[in-house]
Amino acid sequence: MSARIVLQQADISRALTRIAHEILESNRGAGDLVLLGIPTRGVYLAARLAALLEEFSGQEVPVGSLDITMYRDDLGRIPTRSPRPTSIPAGGIDGKTVILADDVLYSGRTIRAALDALGDIGRPRAVRLATLVDRGHRELPIRPDFVGKNLPSSKSERINVELVEIDGEDRVTIGETL
Repeated sequence: MSARIVLQQADISRALTRIAHEILESNRGAGDLVLLGIPTRGVYLAARLAALLEEFSGQEVPVGSLDITMYRDDLGRIPTRSPRPTSIPAGGIDGKTVILADDVLYSGRTIRAALDALGDIGRPRAVRLATLVDRGHRELPIRPDFVGKNLPSSKSERINVELVEIDGEDRVTIGETL
């Protein structure tokens, strides 16, 4: 089965715009927000959200990245991956509302690892989760606060997010795993 496109560039842009507005509404503005993207594609989504938040609020929102490689509970089962840099904005995360940004939410294990990593860095006032795609199949009691698209899928399907910064175009596809 070939992959079918479920989101194109305009859909992704619209979803991120909606998420940015939802973040501003739930936080009552951009004050004390910090966006942290989970590598790889979550970092680019966090940067896009930060730009939109600044455009809509007139206030710069600090953005960084949070590598969760060494916090994963499946390190022995997955191919070795080199840790990526963690970049925390100069103001830190203590007392702030941290928005974690990721491309696809699946089992919840990546987010559990991100919460563990955050605990080693500081103590945010609150942590919220923004994801471009929520595909279901949770193994942990984790749910996103902000979702671009709920995309029910079978466990045999693969959701592939492509972003212009890495892949040359914006799109989300779904197809059978090999």
